[in-house]
Amino acid sequence: MKKEHFTLILLMMASYGIYVLYAPFWMSIIVASLLAISTHHIQMGFFQLTKSRFWASALSTLLLGVLFFAPLGYFLFHLSVTLQNLDPTLLVTIEAKLHHWIAHLPPALSHIEGRIERYLIKFDPTAFSQHILGYASQIGSFAMSFLSGTLFILIFYFIAHYYGKEIFDFFKSSAHFPQQESTLIIFEMRSAMSVVFYSIITTAVFEGVLFGIAVGYMGYNGLLFGIMYGFASLIPVIGGVIMWLPFALFELSMGHTENALFITLYTIIVISVIADTFVKPVIIKLINQKLIKPQEKINELIIFFAIIAGLGTFGFWGMIIGPAITVLFMTLMKITETQSENRSH
Repeated sequence: MKKEHFTLILLMMASYGIYVLYAPFWMSIIVASLLAISTHHIQMGFFQLTKSRFWASALSTLLLGVLFFAPLGYFLFHLSVTLQNLDPTLLVTIEAKLHHWIAHLPPALSHIEGRIERYLIKFDPTAFSQHILGYASQIGSFAMSFLSGTLFILIFYFIAHYYGKEIFDFFKSSAHFPQQESTLIIFEMRSAMSVVFYSIITTAVFEGVLFGIAVGYMGYNGLLFGIMYGFASLIPVIGGVIMWLPFALFELSMGHTENALFITLYTIIVISVIADTFVKPVIIKLINQKLIKPQEKINELIIFFAIIAGLGTFGFWGMIIGPAITVLFMTLMKITETQSENRSH
């Protein structure tokens, strides 16, 4: 057996061993790497400020933890505690209010009265409270699992920033990839993922703050529900609805018609129409011009469907992985097309 063949066999065996060894962490490694690519401009800004790659990586990691992971961890733990301490009498009160509300429906909605009554007859507040306790424990377990996964993502994120250049150069030399094509791939990935990342952060923070102010004015925990709305808004099309509609129905069941009307109109007009349609694109454009500089425009529709497909396939982190896979595929197709044109000439 030739020495080269023996070395290749050993490399394949070692590669399989590495795959098995790090199998529980591959998702964290992939997400951390994509986040590092997305926030390259932030890393470079910190590096110019500190003149230290270590401190630039540490500050980038701290910023990601504060902006992205800390709010989600707060939301999961607070939701779990709230559900565990939920007063069953509140459910009985809501049920009674709903019965009263249904009995006074306007004539135009009288045809749905029977359907709602059938659902309310099946509703058992005691049994529902027990289910909620079960869900609360599941949410608590998920929160612990999420935070432990988050810790690994932050660790790998720091490593990806601190050793990013060496890792990229190693894979580029190992794969014998041409300099021009490898540069094109990393540029396209960095540009597209930066747009996706800044869009996600802008959407979550901007719309979450607006919703938090509104529900805080109504007497609720504005921080908690603002965070909830921020993450819900990442779900295309229906994200905002799954937040404001329960609020409106709850306020309506409690007899607070003005509050129900206020939160409905405020969310639709101020957040969905004005903020989401007009203000958010301007903010994202300004951020991208400052951090990414002028670049080839990315088709928003492709990114939109990539996020939807990613969420459906990979869950929460699919909003990062989906666009990354799509952009990589499109970039490789562009490289293949260029190579074919060069061969034809």
